[in-house]
Amino acid sequence: MRTPIFRSLLATLAFALPLLSGTVLAASRAELEAESRRVFDKLLADVPAARALNERALAVLVFPSITKAGFMIGGQYGEGVLWKRNKPAGYYNTAGASYGLQAGAQQYGYAMFFMTKKGLEALDATKGFEVGVGPSVVVVDQGMAKSMTSTTVTDDVYAFIFSQKGLMAGLGIQGNKITRIKK
Repeated sequence: MRTPIFRSLLATLAFALPLLSGTVLAASRAELEAESRRVFDKLLADVPAARALNERALAVLVFPSITKAGFMIGGQYGEGVLWKRNKPAGYYNTAGASYGLQAGAQQYGYAMFFMTKKGLEALDATKGFEVGVGPSVVVVDQGMAKSMTSTTVTDDVYAFIFSQKGLMAGLGIQGNKITRIKK
């Protein structure tokens, strides 16, 4: 006997599997660098505020593709490259879990511009950088990006989310951790 919740779970999985199939398998070092560089160059070309931050940033951590899926309980995962002076300086993953009223799947990428030494040191200071704990992280939306100037950039880390695909809706509690990996 199939309940509505079971059918909803099956529909969510059917929607999520095509998204998950490309990112669950870890890319090689060269593939990750190439994809990270490609999406980062596109972000810089499309968003003037990202270009301005990049000129002053000590480093930029780029996650080209993160997959998030869930039904009541959810998770997300992606791998990225830390760029310093246009050269790869480290490899990281981002993983998170969430719980609450949620359903769906999506892919997106994000870039974190480390503006201060404090912010950059926090990335490797512990067994994982927890977003929301430690240095201040500001997510830049379209409105904020239009009003950013060199005098308004005062926080440790600025993040841009880009290339969203899919649909994930809901309310819940979410944790996200960034950890250095070997590639």
